[in-house]
Amino acid sequence: MTVRLTAHQYGKAETRVVRIVRDAPRHEIVDLNVSTALRGAFDAAYLQGDQSAVLPTDTQKNTAFAVARSHGVPSAESYALALARHFVDDVAPVEAARVDVDAYAWTRVTVDGREHDHTWVRTGGEVRTTGVTVEGSDAVVISGVRDLVVLKSTGSQFRGFLTDPYTTLPETDDRILATSLTAQWRYAGTDVDWDAAYARVRTTMLEQFAQQHSLALQQTLWHMGSAVLERVPEVVEVRLAAPNRHHVLVDLTPFGIDNPGEVFHAADRPYGLIEAVVTRDDAPPAGAAWTRSVGAP
Repeated sequence: MTVRLTAHQYGKAETRVVRIVRDAPRHEIVDLNVSTALRGAFDAAYLQGDQSAVLPTDTQKNTAFAVARSHGVPSAESYALALARHFVDDVAPVEAARVDVDAYAWTRVTVDGREHDHTWVRTGGEVRTTGVTVEGSDAVVISGVRDLVVLKSTGSQFRGFLTDPYTTLPETDDRILATSLTAQWRYAGTDVDWDAAYARVRTTMLEQFAQQHSLALQQTLWHMGSAVLERVPEVVEVRLAAPNRHHVLVDLTPFGIDNPGEVFHAADRPYGLIEAVVTRDDAPPAGAAWTRSVGAP
């Protein structure tokens, strides 16, 4: 039997980078969680413990802070591209770099009806995500959103499904449809207005979720993904994962109380997990753009 080292990468995970822009009385804040991973000729580090080609992960952390200052953070995507390109262009042993960024939202505090210039409150659970892969002169950007919790109180049904002796689920013509959506989309290039494109993708998905009468969550995901590809030409591939957050109607008849679809138990587990990938026929190859660390958060 022959044993080989077939793939490897190493980096610094979850460096918390907060950038304050304070060149005017009204400050701006960007709050990021940055993970870097380098790929290249690092076999000797694994096989012989030779660190001569290894850029320490602590240095990667420092670089994340330095690039936030020198390049700024006009968008998570722009920052991630600058950071990844630095590693590939300026660190000789590095052949490819992966940078993943979570961007956390903050909302200005309002005082006497006016937004405060330098005070914010952290916005809810939704997280904007970015994954940039740079290899040589090529760069692929994947943007996304995580923990986007949405719910519609009607306009959803689930019936006509396969049954067997273990099936107990009743059919329904009217149910709550809720999920905590994770969506990622791949861009065809890097000449993109990142913030505007993100807003269009997010709006398109939410509109489809709201307006599409859902015969199944699978169908809803298809319409969400295909609508993004139709309306946002910069995007060539969309990947969606939607845990079905079940809301079970509570039986109140033991207490002599009716319940005409108004009181529910929100069950957090187990849950159905529905996933879909929607791709344009002319999408360029993704290469290693979807490859993440085994231990990625």
